[in-house]
Amino acid sequence: MEQHLTYEAAYNELRAIAADIETGSVPVDILAEKVKRAAVLIEFCQQKLRSTEAEVTNIIKQMEQHNAGGK
Repeated sequence: MEQHLTYEAAYNELRAIAADIETGSVPVDILAEKVKRAAVLIEFCQQKLRSTEAEVTNIIKQMEQHNAGGK
């Protein structure tokens, strides 16, 4: 996956691919290519969400520990 890809860019590209497929504007010759790209984007977004969730959970735990230690 590209180093510079952001969640927002991946999500927007995924939405565009889905819209193209839904409207039937994707030629059959490149349909498999679009579906493969969509799979890559979905995996990227899932990883980004899992990573963000873990980071937020860690921050919350640190805040709770800090607050518990200060009482």
